[in-house]
Amino acid sequence: MLQNILYLVIGLVVGFVIGFIVARTIMKKFLEKNPPINEKMIETMMTSMGRKPSQKQVKQVMNQMNRFK
Repeated sequence: MLQNILYLVIGLVVGFVIGFIVARTIMKKFLEKNPPINEKMIETMMTSMGRKPSQKQVKQVMNQMNRFK
């Protein structure tokens, strides 16, 4: 009886660790292929606010966002 409970607890811990590693790897790959925001999105956002941004402004905003990751 005690042995079965021990196997259950060990199985849950191992399953949790493996699930965490797999989910983390999948999420990293997804974010590399689909970054949350890119330069084109920033340019579109600034244009929709009524101003045409220069490439320098877009780069500055991108650098600010990368700094806070």
